[in-house]
Amino acid sequence: MNKMKAPFQVPAHLHATAPVEYRQGERDNVRLMVLDPLTGQRKHTNFHDIMNIFQAGDVLVLNQSRTIPSSLHATGTRGDVEVRLARKIDEHRFEVLLLGTTYEEGDQIYFQNGFFATVEGNGNEYPLQVVNFKLSGVSLMEFIYEYGSPIYYEYINDPWPLNKYQTVYSSTPGSIEMTSAGRAFTWGMLSSLVKKGVHLCYVTLHTSLSYYGNNKWPTPSNHPELYSIPRETVDTINDAKAEGRKVIAVGTTVVRALESAVIEGHLTQQNSVLTDLYINGNYSLKITDALLTGFHEPEASHLDLLKAFIDEAVLLEAYNEALKQEYLWHEFGDMNLIITGAS
Repeated sequence: MNKMKAPFQVPAHLHATAPVEYRQGERDNVRLMVLDPLTGQRKHTNFHDIMNIFQAGDVLVLNQSRTIPSSLHATGTRGDVEVRLARKIDEHRFEVLLLGTTYEEGDQIYFQNGFFATVEGNGNEYPLQVVNFKLSGVSLMEFIYEYGSPIYYEYINDPWPLNKYQTVYSSTPGSIEMTSAGRAFTWGMLSSLVKKGVHLCYVTLHTSLSYYGNNKWPTPSNHPELYSIPRETVDTINDAKAEGRKVIAVGTTVVRALESAVIEGHLTQQNSVLTDLYINGNYSLKITDALLTGFHEPEASHLDLLKAFIDEAVLLEAYNEALKQEYLWHEFGDMNLIITGAS
């Protein structure tokens, strides 16, 4: 795997443990580091400054996937277990991460109300396993919503409600974790951008589980995610590319969806297609010109993706500066805009 040769460390006090609304006002009150990939210049400002950076004619692409409550607690013949959903396979089966006790093929796991699931074997890669729930479709999703909760990683101290793990524009349930790059946007900001002449369009990419615990991460080239791109988005982006206008992705999930749907240099319509595309510094971007994202840990494949936008050494220098400036990391943290000509 193509990882950074000089990894950095994120100190504990820079892990964002709570939504910004609980710290200082509204969800848009986060910091923003603007990074020019050509010059390496950096500007430290507030997220609201995006209103001055984006220009009329720019296309802002948002992921409208909505986070589902992906952590379920259960018991079984081998003891208590946390069932973390990793990826939906079909209407009654999920790849999952089982935490707390080792379960084997054929074992049953018992949830509330007598509901149970059966372990069917290994998942796409270790340590994921496949479980067959004895409900399916809408009934299964209703159960998950009634008894599940968001996934709380070790840096989260309080059980924040599911609505704090959503963007304001999310509409299609399916993501295991929040598509957090767009979390800071409010409807007011989006409305103002439209009035300015910025075009908004949407894709849907349902995120899979991004961390397996014990310092184990998914293999970037073997991490399937389901995505869709509607015709309206295709037309908007292809027109912009033909006219030399910027296409700005809100999040690495948007980059992955857009770049997965390119055929002969043009974006194509897609409906519920799996992508395994791994984007790193060796990949030549075909659709996306700029990226709004959070700050990523050195082991995460999301950080590899950033190297398709900017030289690795320049990125690492900027990240070290962000650490010195005490930017906050993770889904409730601060933001980074990689765009030319704005620093």
